[in-house]
Parts: sequence; structure tokens; C-alpha cells
Amino acid sequence: MNNPITPSPKVSIVIVLADSGPFTRECVEHALLSPLPVEVIVVDNASSDGVPQAIDRAYADDSRVRVMYNGANLGFGPAMNRGVATANGESVLILNPDCLLEADTLPRMLAYIGPRTGIVGAVVCDNQGVPDPASRRRDPLLARAINTMTGRDRDDARYPGVNIPGPLPDGPERVEAVSGAIMLLPRKVFAELHGFDETYFLHCEDLDLCRRARDAGYEVILAGDVRVLHGKGGSSRHRPVFVSRFKHRGMWRWFRLHDPAARKPLVAAVVWLGIWAHFVVRIPGQLWRLARR
Repeated sequence: MNNPITPSPKVSIVIVLADSGPFTRECVEHALLSPLPVEVIVVDNASSDGVPQAIDRAYADDSRVRVMYNGANLGFGPAMNRGVATANGESVLILNPDCLLEADTLPRMLAYIGPRTGIVGAVVCDNQGVPDPASRRRDPLLARAINTMTGRDRDDARYPGVNIPGPLPDGPERVEAVSGAIMLLPRKVFAELHGFDETYFLHCEDLDLCRRARDAGYEVILAGDVRVLHGKGGSSRHRPVFVSRFKHRGMWRWFRLHDPAARKPLVAAVVWLGIWAHFVVRIPGQLWRLARR
């Protein structure tokens, strides 16, 4: 195998694994297609599927790729912070292991980084090319979340929801939040924000990072003309209740930290009950779907 030398990578691509499945190999292969000098840092949260070790062996002679092993599942944010701490690139790409970059993805996203740009996201799509509404979002404030859950956000002008309706832009658009599946940040911005809040284990840490970037005076930009395949990978499918638990816990933490409604004790109590009731009622369906697989 060739041994490409990239002493000064332009972008450090950080990927966190937790039994994420064989799709990860394609993720790494595609990441290395970039014409820019890159490094790929794979951070493993104690996977048992053998994929991190296979990647380590496959790229043992390639200085662009390295695998870090955690002795336990630290959660997404803590693992990502440890990976970024070893990064050498001017910018950092937060990338899910079920995303496939194209050769021109990074150059096109980098073109939208300006002096006050904190985060650049892309439009994530399923296998049929259908964009995920979570590619551009508003902060999930209580009123917006209720509008989305009840379907009132169909009249977005009167009852705005979390996701932003309408055609996607064909260029950059300033938004409140982008999908955490792919986020590009100048490394100095990531450091200024102290990375991900490690009290989130899984889910909503991306919304938190976008909010804190905006609070610090940075812009969050959706690169509307950049499409990335997002395969909805392995961890969620074979551990749905585990993932759902931490997703709901993340919702509660985001609400407590960022929503003014949380200052009202009665409202906060009702939200807490609603979040955990929603978690409980979803468990039978999740277990049924898992059993059918």
C-alpha cells in the first residue's frame, strides 16, 4: 500500500464509532477521496464488531488514517472531543460513520467559511436522494416542538416548528442548526467553544453546539448545494431503546439549558413528564421492530 504523507492536513475528519457496522469502511474510503490534504481520525467507543480493528489493519501503512481506542463507550461528544484534541488540520469535519463524502464535498463546504462562520453543514439525504428535514432546523424551543409533534407546523407562518419547510437553498443559508451528521468547523472555533458538551451522551449535542456557536457571535451556515448520503447506521438499529433513552435525556438537557420556558417550574415538570412518557410509549414498537429484524 502507498504511504501518502500529509504533514499539514487542511481538514481533520473525525469519526466516532460504537458498533457502527461495515458501512464505516466506505465512509473512510470516501473521506480519503478529497483532493485536499486530509487526515481521518477514527475514535472507537469500545465496539465489539471488529470494524475499528479492520480499518486499523487496512490503513496501517497510510499516515492519513489513525484509529483511537477508548476502553469504554464514552458517548459521542466525549469521544469526538478526544479525537479533535489530536487533530492537526486547520478545520475539523465532524462526520457520522454512515455518511459518504464525494471528492468535492470538502472544498465546497470550505468555500462557505468566512471570518464569523462557526459551523457549516450540508444537506444529508437518504439512499433515494431525499433530503432529511433535520438538515436545517430551528432551535427546538417548547412551542416549536409542540407544533411539530401535533402537526400544526403545516401552517409554518403561524405555528413554526423545528424543521424549516420549503425548498432548500442552492447556496449558503444562515440557519439556527444543521444536522450533526456532518459539521465543518474551523479548529480554533471548536476550541473556543470547548467542543461538545460532554454531559450529553448521545443526541442533541449537535443542537447545543450550534446554539453555543451562535451565542458566541458565530454564524451557522447550511451549504444548500452540498448533498451527502446519510445511511442511518448500525448503532441505532441494533440498540434502539439504548439510543432512544439518551436521545430523550439529551432533549431534556437542551430544554433545561437553552429554553426560557424551563425557568417556570410547573412547565419544566410537565416537559420532563412528557419527554419520558414519550420514551416509554415508544419502547414496545422499537422492540417489535428489532425482533422482526
